[in-house]
Amino acid sequence: MSAQLAEPVAVRRPDHWLRRTFAQSQAWLGAGLLAAVVLWALLGPLLAPLDPVTADPAAFGRPPGRVHWFGTNAIGQDLYAQTLLGLRTSLAVGFVAAPVATAIGALVGAVAGYAGGWLDRALVWLVDLAIVVPSLFLLLLLAPRFGRAGWLAAALAIALFGWMVIARVVRGQARTLRDRDFVRAAVYAGVPAPAVVRRHVLPHLASLLVVDLTVGVGAAVLTEATLGWVGLGVAPPAVSLGTLLAAGSPAALTRPWLFFFPAGALVVTVLATSLLGDAVRDALDPRGSARG
Repeated sequence: MSAQLAEPVAVRRPDHWLRRTFAQSQAWLGAGLLAAVVLWALLGPLLAPLDPVTADPAAFGRPPGRVHWFGTNAIGQDLYAQTLLGLRTSLAVGFVAAPVATAIGALVGAVAGYAGGWLDRALVWLVDLAIVVPSLFLLLLLAPRFGRAGWLAAALAIALFGWMVIARVVRGQARTLRDRDFVRAAVYAGVPAPAVVRRHVLPHLASLLVVDLTVGVGAAVLTEATLGWVGLGVAPPAVSLGTLLAAGSPAALTRPWLFFFPAGALVVTVLATSLLGDAVRDALDPRGSARG
């Protein structure tokens, strides 16, 4: 009976998760890279306070130098300032889209798995329908409208097409949890179903949701960059890493700084979130926790 009543690893205190996560070198590397990227995006303009929009008429298409650290584009705009502006936009999209997508998936999956019956079937049908629809194709269709509305609408659009997989996983876990003794005890005690889901189901799925959230930031940044690459990202005068890559790719061989600096910022950002997400996943893996 004690083994049945033992709570899953997911409900252990957050400091236990942190200790296990940062016992891994890749967690320090990922967190350090991500912190450096965020700090650079926020404080980088202080190092070279140049306007990302104003053009320098004496520096059209200049390579990196003392004044323009990352060079300039064809109309004389400073690429260092533009890369920082684009990085801030892309990070904002990632930090908004990932939590929204995880929250939607957690809510839909937990309700479907715990409720069962017709509600479960209806929600599973909705999830399956959303999965089979080519989300990238729909994003390409909707991106021009969302782009004109700004980065926030683009982030919400990405989130609305990124919650289905985690919803399926959460549903499966919730179906298992609803038969656990501590959930049954809450039901017998008269706790309403929404409170059971909120207090007893979702907390036991925290490790799964934290992993999805961490990895989702990089995935959202990459999705936004993909939209920008094909010319359907945020609309001018807004700038993102995707729009910078789209603008710099035709000159990648003749003026490589126009492409490789934004590409480097994108690669480091996605790499940082991937390393951190992998470390969190390994730390919260029940098989690993038995050893820790």
